[in-house]
Amino acid sequence: MTNTTQEVAPQVSGSQGIDSIVITDALSVIDKALAEMLRRELVSSDEVADLLLDVRTLLTASAATTAS
Repeated sequence: MTNTTQEVAPQVSGSQGIDSIVITDALSVIDKALAEMLRRELVSSDEVADLLLDVRTLLTASAATTAS
């Protein structure tokens, strides 16, 4: 198993807006999923697809609120 470093999500101030909050949430989802996957020897393609769809949903929601 390889050693990895875990980055801490940046703190979001009120002036940074909704985009930063969504990005921070996306990073949180990714960090959690990566930590879980690193403990396993095999990850199914369904699980990877679910993770990518979760990230896409968060980023699409951000784009939709920005465009409004």
